[in-house]
Amino acid sequence: MRNVRTWAAVVLAGALTTLGLAGCGGTDAAGSGTPTPAPSAAATVTVKDPWVKAGPAGEMTAAFGTLVNGTDADITITSAESPDSPLELHEMTMKDGKMVMQPKEGGFVIKAKGTHELSPGGDHLMLMKPAKAIEPGDELTFTLKLADGATVPFTAIAKPFAGAEESYAPSDMGSMAP
Repeated sequence: MRNVRTWAAVVLAGALTTLGLAGCGGTDAAGSGTPTPAPSAAATVTVKDPWVKAGPAGEMTAAFGTLVNGTDADITITSAESPDSPLELHEMTMKDGKMVMQPKEGGFVIKAKGTHELSPGGDHLMLMKPAKAIEPGDELTFTLKLADGATVPFTAIAKPFAGAEESYAPSDMGSMAP
């Protein structure tokens, strides 16, 4: 009977901790009285459904997904890195009646408790010159850099994608059709 009571107490303590009801707020889980630091912005930024457009070596391509901000403050992505290629944050915008691709000045802002879509024909992470071909099924690693200095690593899967027949070739940087 004693083992059953001990087991029940452990299960109840685990359930209360999971619900955030155990202990006095503001201390660590061990109950030592040490204040728990607030989570960094990086701890609450995630990338949902990340993917990369497959393509040949040396040709620009792009990474996409949904940036999710779980905080109560706006978060700015200022840059990104990948061991597979130099990267730039890019946007699509209208200039002189034409859709053009250009570097995104000021980065991508993810509103508090909001999302920011990276999609073909919209904002994206531009892989400027991949050293090797990106084949469907390849996994590429990325690191987003936030304005506060924090970083967010994620992995994206390469997919074949024709989409709206967009091209990320250097000759198309100034005049992309929608």
